[in-house]
Amino acid sequence: MKASIREKLDQLADRLDEVDRQMSDGTAPPDGATLRRLGQERAELEPAVQAYADYCQAERDAKAARELLADPEMAALAREEIEACDARLATLEKTLQTALLPKDPDDRRNLFLEVRAGTGGDEAALFAGELLRMYLRYAESRRWKVETVSLSESELGGVKEAVVRIVGDGAYARLKFESGGHRVQRVPVTETQGRIHTSACTVAVLPEADELEEVALNPADLRIDTYRASGAGGQHINKTDSAVRITHLPTGIVVECQDDRSQHRNKAQAMSVLAARIRDVQQRERQASEAATRKSLVGSGDRSERIRTYNFPQGRVTEHRINLTLYKLDAVLAGALDEIIDALTAEHQADQLAALADDER
Repeated sequence: MKASIREKLDQLADRLDEVDRQMSDGTAPPDGATLRRLGQERAELEPAVQAYADYCQAERDAKAARELLADPEMAALAREEIEACDARLATLEKTLQTALLPKDPDDRRNLFLEVRAGTGGDEAALFAGELLRMYLRYAESRRWKVETVSLSESELGGVKEAVVRIVGDGAYARLKFESGGHRVQRVPVTETQGRIHTSACTVAVLPEADELEEVALNPADLRIDTYRASGAGGQHINKTDSAVRITHLPTGIVVECQDDRSQHRNKAQAMSVLAARIRDVQQRERQASEAATRKSLVGSGDRSERIRTYNFPQGRVTEHRINLTLYKLDAVLAGALDEIIDALTAEHQADQLAALADDER
């Protein structure tokens, strides 16, 4: 193991000891918010520190086994032990390298998921509805909470545009690579001659800001309109101007929320979505600047980038960023996304490791 890696791991072990001391300090116990922050930091530190302890133990075991090589009666057993320790050390070193990769501070956040129909008219809206259901089923399988922020349906039962809030530990870490263009190839229900059409939808995954204060929103930059909500909701929702539309004048970003009967709650939800979108724009501008010096294969977040194709005639899903093809279309649309997400995460980590290796040269 490189000395630089060992030094970083020693620092993590020291930090874990310090966190434990702060959490158990009887003289000045931390408040609730500080305790939650320390608990989260401890949960992030402990796996790496434990793996490092296992690595050090495997080093000691290997050293002890090498000392037994001089004993003819123990030499064969010692060689087996050395071989097992070397294999364990190699596995643990990879684990530790991954543990030391730069952490995305947004990974543990909740998120706003936005799905919009693109080119393809009614067919694109139908596909957008299927994508939305795919993500909702995945969220259900992870026991995440889902709240509808806004939903605009098409005449055929599809979705023109939908925004949902997903609440769950690590939700953004799992879904952040879903942003981009999703393409479907199939014979639409409206096609009379059996021809395969190609339609598209865009997906945006935005980490939720912890507090609105994270994003500077000048009231003078906002135009807030209220209007009567449309769609289901009974007499109350049709007689009350409960729906809210907020326009951020400098960027032209428009957010609408009409899911709740309360204008106050709709406004608060719309402000949260607006903060997430502005924060996302700011982050993508920074990433674009960084990408000028280093191209990232996965997770560029470019909304116009075609990232995945769903081919119905062949029952195929193709993830273009990593050249992954799965003949499991039905399962994927039913919410079985882990295989794709795990592959994208692994590729992203491989990119990070390669970048770290370049930096150390």
